[in-house]
Amino acid sequence: MKNTITSLSLLVLLACFPVVQAQSNKTQIDPKKFNNPIIKDQYTGDPAALVYKDKVYLYAGHDEAPNDFNFYKMNEWVVYSSSDMKKWESHPVPLKASDFAWAKGDAWASQVIERNGKFYWYVTVEHGSVPGKAIGIAVSDSPTGPFKDALGKALITNDMTKFANISWDDIDPTVYIDTDGQAYLFWGNTACHYAKLKDNMLELDGAIQHIDLPHFTEAPWIHKHKDWYYLSYAYEFPEKIAYAMSKSINGPWEFKGILNELAGNSNTNHQAIIDFKGQSYFIYHNGASIPNGGSFRRSVCVDKLYYNKDGTMKRVVMTSEGIQ
Repeated sequence: MKNTITSLSLLVLLACFPVVQAQSNKTQIDPKKFNNPIIKDQYTGDPAALVYKDKVYLYAGHDEAPNDFNFYKMNEWVVYSSSDMKKWESHPVPLKASDFAWAKGDAWASQVIERNGKFYWYVTVEHGSVPGKAIGIAVSDSPTGPFKDALGKALITNDMTKFANISWDDIDPTVYIDTDGQAYLFWGNTACHYAKLKDNMLELDGAIQHIDLPHFTEAPWIHKHKDWYYLSYAYEFPEKIAYAMSKSINGPWEFKGILNELAGNSNTNHQAIIDFKGQSYFIYHNGASIPNGGSFRRSVCVDKLYYNKDGTMKRVVMTSEGIQ
């Protein structure tokens, strides 16, 4: 009888323990501290960021695909701003694919850069008459727009690049102005292209060149930290982010490995890397942060980025907490 009572007591304790443990864990979670995704009012993907004066301006495509539509439906780009990387202010839609009369649609990945008080927005769209994706440029006197077509035609069309025999290799533009004032445009899918830009930021200055990178998929991003240039990009598919380093923006580039793992519930991974108020940040998207999210309904997030003493970047850990 004593053994039976002891056994029953043990069973009661074991049955109760998981409940107590679960309750204990539950009390430790504070949803208010979960800052990722940083944009919660709509789906956003393919982030790019610009540091201008005392603010960060976040530019992204607007994922509009309904739950039963399993491809990208993107008609416009959106812009948000922040002075602390925690609170983000929404601004009116500054640019749509339909603002380019020569384009058929598809507001895909883009980037904005400032030069001489003007803001140049390099965008990916589907061309209306030249089959395939193309890169256009919009311009504004304000980082929040409104923007207008700067050329009245595409800067890059699919027939200008032959490194990859696909119709979508001319996507994902990233722009960088070097310390000597020379501007560069990088872009591509399957093949990574780059070219110099003239001072007016509206014309190529020389031939289109090609960079051979391991398992390059898309989403190149150029930045500089101290004496090193960094070329990060989407690696393989589903996509991780990898990167290469060089002492010159013209290479040679040395592959350094994986920077960021697969983004939750999203086949794509698209990054922006900035320095703001003494801290480096890694901005990206995933498909797991908003209900019904996925590869075609993504959400922009941000986490801190750190460098090793030799200049290599520490692997970025994606968090729900984000920037505290």
